[in-house]
Amino acid sequence: MVKVDHAAPAVARDQSALRRDVGLIGLMWASVGSIIGSGWLYGAEKAVVQAGPAAIISWLIGTVAIVLLALVHAELGGMFPVAGGTARYPHYAFGGLAGMSFGWFSWLQAATVAPIEVEAMIGYAAHWDFAKGFQHADGTLTTSGFFVAVVLMAVFVAVNFLGVRVLAHTNSAATWWKIAVPLATIFIVAVGNFHPHNFTAHGFAPFGAKGVLGAISSSGIIFALLGFEQAIQLAGESRDPKRDLPRATLGSVAIGATIYVLLQVVFIGALPLGSFAHGWDHLNFPGISGPWAGLATVVGLGWLSVVLYLDAVVSPGGTGLIYTTATSRVSYGLSKNGYAPKVFAKTDARGVPWFGLIISFVTGIVCFLPFPSWQELVGFITSASVLMYAGAPLAYGVFADRLPHHERPYRLPAGKVLAPLSFVVANLIIYWAGWDTLWRLGVAIVLGYVLLGAYAWYATSKGMPDAPRMEFKAAQWLPGYLLGMGLISWQGGFGGQGHLGLWWDMLVVAAFSLGIYYWARATASRTEQIERSIDEVVVTDAPAH
Repeated sequence: MVKVDHAAPAVARDQSALRRDVGLIGLMWASVGSIIGSGWLYGAEKAVVQAGPAAIISWLIGTVAIVLLALVHAELGGMFPVAGGTARYPHYAFGGLAGMSFGWFSWLQAATVAPIEVEAMIGYAAHWDFAKGFQHADGTLTTSGFFVAVVLMAVFVAVNFLGVRVLAHTNSAATWWKIAVPLATIFIVAVGNFHPHNFTAHGFAPFGAKGVLGAISSSGIIFALLGFEQAIQLAGESRDPKRDLPRATLGSVAIGATIYVLLQVVFIGALPLGSFAHGWDHLNFPGISGPWAGLATVVGLGWLSVVLYLDAVVSPGGTGLIYTTATSRVSYGLSKNGYAPKVFAKTDARGVPWFGLIISFVTGIVCFLPFPSWQELVGFITSASVLMYAGAPLAYGVFADRLPHHERPYRLPAGKVLAPLSFVVANLIIYWAGWDTLWRLGVAIVLGYVLLGAYAWYATSKGMPDAPRMEFKAAQWLPGYLLGMGLISWQGGFGGQGHLGLWWDMLVVAAFSLGIYYWARATASRTEQIERSIDEVVVTDAPAH
């Protein structure tokens, strides 16, 4: 068992230590607050357009996939309760190159969510007269909308600067609202407005298996379910991480998935028959740009639509708030591992990584420039997120081999089967996002290698003591993994060349994934290297007293 050296230099407690102020409810609400965001406002409509009533199956498959990944993260979070955990597990298992890579995937995912949630807030606010001029017809921001977006991002950052305790209380209050509104919507809309024949009017699965599977990645299903890892990112600030992290992670997934499946069922059942008379892919009704609020108006619940338009500000706002936190914690973890400048690891008197917050603010401003709208970016964020998650099952397999006696407050049942299975599922989700999304993600990955690689080269050339050790041998599988997934997507039937037929393509992805999984396990860092990496991080993250 790794021990924390509490006598280790409390040097600069205010410079690089996080405060352990967050309890179980704070951790769970951080994850639930991220899961219930703008996804619930759009997901049901986007999924049914792509898959028909079989979108329910899409949600169930997506839930199983997320649960598998969450179970792996629950064990790892209990083993290694450190800030920015998702960016660190691959670092422990495979050394510097893999750690840098998955750290970038993690940061890329976190940094792009907050500005997109802001865009969702502004998009729904366009229902009100004062906000009609904030967006162009294509969903990009006008000049006035841009300034409003900057102000909203500034509010997220300001709340974060007040410290993690204030953040937890603020997010907890917002999350109670975020859970109450969709639950109330489910029951209020269903009463007197549920039509069972809607599920078979044009066939239960009019677009077949391809529609069901494609909806998982590109309609916002996985995007909506993302967020369970926020408790993991705040592990360094948890009062009792070994007990609370597994509970918070699994509890948040259970709450979020239940709400989303019920929302999809009720949305389909409540639609007027005329709204999909020309087929589910031509779904249309007044106010469809704000699906749930529009539906409430159509079925005669105008008062509920007002509540939903208000919620369209609160729900995305709460998610944007917690992802602003996550971005700074991931950059904190990258800095602690030597992949980013030391300034990212400096904290203020409240234990807040202040420079990471500033960079998250700047990133948000960049994202507000005329880039694609919320809907078009869902697939990109989903792929970046799942690519980040994919590092956890790989690391799990290594720790099962190399650290069999390490303390595990939560132990994954049948882990040696579920870990490789979760890696396969993660890669299927990435594949289903489609080639058009994945080539763009590839460009972002290359940009990350340029930025972080340049810093690593600089730190090494200057002989900095914390310069990252790239350890290419332990990560020799990584280039093959990234290039291989790109090649399969390019040749596949989800936006690619179509040379791999349906089902055969998924068989190829599964076989490829298992090959990468066992290759990574075989070439991972040695036990003593892993323990040394863990010792270094546990000491530097020792809680402040």
